[in-house]
Amino acid sequence: MLRLLADENLNHDLVRGVLRRHPALDLVRVQDVGLLEFDDPAILEWAARECRLVLTHDANTMPAFAFERIRREQAMPGMFVVNQRAALATVIDDLLILAEFSGTEEWNARVIFLPLQ
Repeated sequence: MLRLLADENLNHDLVRGVLRRHPALDLVRVQDVGLLEFDDPAILEWAARECRLVLTHDANTMPAFAFERIRREQAMPGMFVVNQRAALATVIDDLLILAEFSGTEEWNARVIFLPLQ
């Protein structure tokens, strides 16, 4: 099962929608784990230590920091960058499919953009 960390800028309706449909999904928010207002590298470091994929809307800086971790051969469990203009239901469906049919380790050192289509 996926272990996820929602970045502070991720749409809270998305988090609520995912958890409403899959309450057992292992998804925490940066606010829940004391990372509110931490910079991107610190969030990625925590996610790596905790083996959690990062969910973010931040397509500008977060992927660049992720790719830098990969380049330096540092742990980077993966990242899903969610298009803010995508339909919420589509992104929720994609996340639930990914959660059902893949595990965290499958996304190691990968940055994936959602929605999938």
